[in-house]
Amino acid sequence: MSETNIKESLFSKIFTTLQSAIIGDKSFDYTTGSIKKAVILLAIPMVLEMMMESVFALVDLYFVGHLEHSSFAIQTVGLTESVITIVYSVAIGISMAATAVVARRIGEKDPIAAAKAGMQAIIIAFAINSVMSILGFIYAKDILILMGASVDAAEHGYIFTQIMLGGSLCIMLLFLINGIFRGAGNATIAMESLWLANICNIILCPVLINGFGPVPAFGLTGAAIATTLGRSIGVLYQLYHLFFGRGVLKIITSYFIPDFKQIKALIKIAAPGVLQFVIASCSWIFLAQLVATTGGDHGSAGYQTALRIMMFFILPAWGLSNAAATLVGQNLGAKRIDRAEKSVYTTAKYNVIFMASIMIITLCFGKYIISFFTNDEMVRIIAVEALQIMSVGFVFYGIGMVLINTFNGAGDTWTPTGINFFGFWLFQIPLAYVLAKHFNMGPTGVFIAIPVAETAITLTGIFFYKRGKWKRTQV
Repeated sequence: MSETNIKESLFSKIFTTLQSAIIGDKSFDYTTGSIKKAVILLAIPMVLEMMMESVFALVDLYFVGHLEHSSFAIQTVGLTESVITIVYSVAIGISMAATAVVARRIGEKDPIAAAKAGMQAIIIAFAINSVMSILGFIYAKDILILMGASVDAAEHGYIFTQIMLGGSLCIMLLFLINGIFRGAGNATIAMESLWLANICNIILCPVLINGFGPVPAFGLTGAAIATTLGRSIGVLYQLYHLFFGRGVLKIITSYFIPDFKQIKALIKIAAPGVLQFVIASCSWIFLAQLVATTGGDHGSAGYQTALRIMMFFILPAWGLSNAAATLVGQNLGAKRIDRAEKSVYTTAKYNVIFMASIMIITLCFGKYIISFFTNDEMVRIIAVEALQIMSVGFVFYGIGMVLINTFNGAGDTWTPTGINFFGFWLFQIPLAYVLAKHFNMGPTGVFIAIPVAETAITLTGIFFYKRGKWKRTQV
């Protein structure tokens, strides 16, 4: 075969794989097919899905960053997002359990049990979120003040917080149902739901924030309405495919009847999963409060701006690492431990390449990226410093994400919970406090503590991965 024909054949194979990843390949068996192809088929839609999740915060940040009193608005969005990470934590924890169980049942060739487990996870989410959303709506202003916002900033933005926390069920369902689809190997639907939700948010944000025709300008409040509506539309799209889709999961209404044995089994896996992300979220909340109290409104706004941009890059890497959870779960279910291990190494390699590229971009062009999102010079200076310091640890973040998803995909949720507890609460928080307060470094000390702690967490994760307990976990 000539060199030209070889190149054409290679290009055709790459194009076909990319096409299958985006539109979905229902015939591919993740327990027997090529591991590289399996990672690509899962990772591409998951990366695009997480990019869309991160776009939510950036769209809000862009439009509110150009409002009058933008430092108040940016701080409100950032602090609210910090609190909502508790919702994310519960959602991710439950979705991790759902992904692990659904993937294991699919690997065992039992799609009915997989579908039933997924629906029981939704029942759990409804029960938990009803309490969280009510409390968040009632105490929105107090939450902002507790987080370090000034009284003026809290008064300016508490309605935004009320809407975001009151409508947090759509956040939880978006994460959870996508976790169910990923466990079944149908990452394309998860991607499409986030695309739809974001398109709606991008259209609604400028209309509701600035006004358009007969629609009045709601300002900061409009951002919350747009985001909540966009996510709700994404959830409706997910539900349509659960009930009427052609994927491996076939849902009927009887699956929503509570099965307390299944619920107990899911909670047993989800509880440490929720705890591990709550531990991380509470650490981020403490850091946000520490920056707000040592750096004032502008310091807080700068940190929140940098954090939103950092998450824009990190969430796609999290999406890529999600491929490890599905592949580990399905291959352990099929008794293919060797394939599970190879899947982890392949996913980690791709994630390191991605995060190293992003680190170079943020170090070289951070100033230009930040200037796009805010017109406040004081906010810009702090945001650039924060972004460049935090980006130093991007490669370690990438490896750590794959390891977390490996443990969770195997159902070994206690290992990453313990790692997070020691890494965040016993190391990151004390380090940030000592640097910020004792050494009078203020927000800069907090920024430094983040990559240092994340590196330590990743190295600990590697140690426990090599011990191999995750290979023997039963779900």
